Amino acid sequence: MNNKELIRRNEISRWKNERKAAALHGISSSFLSHSSLKICFLLLLLVGLTSCRTTAPNLDYRALVRASNRLGMDIGPKDNHALYLEAAEWIGVPYRSGGQSKRGTDCSGFARQIYKTIYRTELPRSTSEQVKEGRRVRRNKLREGDLVFFHGSRRRRVSHVGIYLKDGKFVHASTSRGVIVSRLDEEYWDEHWMRGRRIR
Repeated sequence: MNNKELIRRNEISRWKNERKAAALHGISSSFLSHSSLKICFLLLLLVGLTSCRTTAPNLDYRALVRASNRLGMDIGPKDNHALYLEAAEWIGVPYRSGGQSKRGTDCSGFARQIYKTIYRTELPRSTSEQVKEGRRVRRNKLREGDLVFFHGSRRRRVSHVGIYLKDGKFVHASTSRGVIVSRLDEEYWDEHWMRGRRIR
């Protein structure tokens, strides 16, 4: 018998003894101490909850704080922590055409590696093929993990891809700065927005 069960039984026994004493003195049970009843109730509730063995999720809070700092954004309890942690590991990786590793990556290679690691999904290698995957999503309906595509000088031709996070921010491999987090409402990305795609 564990300590909590022993305490519970002792309190219940004490409560029963109080009832017997009250009966011997002709006192109605309605006049018994409310505090005793509350204690018994709380102990029963405590034992019931602990018997469920409910535990808090196993989170690496230090890693999440580091990721939050690197990404420059808050990471909430309902966010896909694996996505944010992995994306943070890529921040600062230099741009390299044809690359898809942390030694150097281009935009489609970066998106491909993130999807492979986080979603166990194999994306095509090129941006022109990735834009055909999944289903189209409007800009105001984007959700975490959606692919976001941008055109270059030719509006009908996709030239860049990133991964949407939240609050109008996406992570991508920029040709000039490597892997960074940008905002969709920044002038350049706003003017070159093409479409979003939901793969999952």
